[in-house]
Amino acid sequence: MTNYPDVDYGPLKQLLGTWKGDQGVDIAPEPDGEENNPYYETIIYEDVGDLANAEEQKLAAVHYRQIVRRKSNDDVFHDQTGYWIWDAESKTVMHSFVIPRAVSVVAGGKYNGEVDAEGRVVLELTAKIGDPEWSIVQSPFMTKKASSMEFSQKVIVGSGKMNYSQTTWVDIYGKKFEHTDDNELSRE
Repeated sequence: MTNYPDVDYGPLKQLLGTWKGDQGVDIAPEPDGEENNPYYETIIYEDVGDLANAEEQKLAAVHYRQIVRRKSNDDVFHDQTGYWIWDAESKTVMHSFVIPRAVSVVAGGKYNGEVDAEGRVVLELTAKIGDPEWSIVQSPFMTKKASSMEFSQKVIVGSGKMNYSQTTWVDIYGKKFEHTDDNELSRE
């Protein structure tokens, strides 16, 4: 499963592999309310190995690509790529990703061994525009027309199952909107 067996991936080791899920629900903003998009997706997580920052910080990284399609017409409506990163010394999980709307997110959170009732790893991360540690960066157009202001994510993974829920607070169409995505996936 892993190309780098000596690397400490911590809780991220549970992510490695190909995941598919068809129970997704995307609640997205529309000018006159909200749009409900049932979806299916594939996420492929691959180990990158260990990395060092400034010869001081030792990290383990997992690269991924997520392709999300609407059930109604099979069109791709979300294509995302990024990294999950584990800092074992500080017990920090980081998730950095880019979506092709000129929006980048670096979210983070502490992991101290949290598991659910089934023994699955529980990861919780946040980012907020302007936060000095975990932030969101976007193009001038997005800042003006569809600003992502805050992001939170919860992932529960283990025993061949993964559930996630995430919320992005967006300032769009002259109002603040809670854009949510939830899905349950299985490892292939």
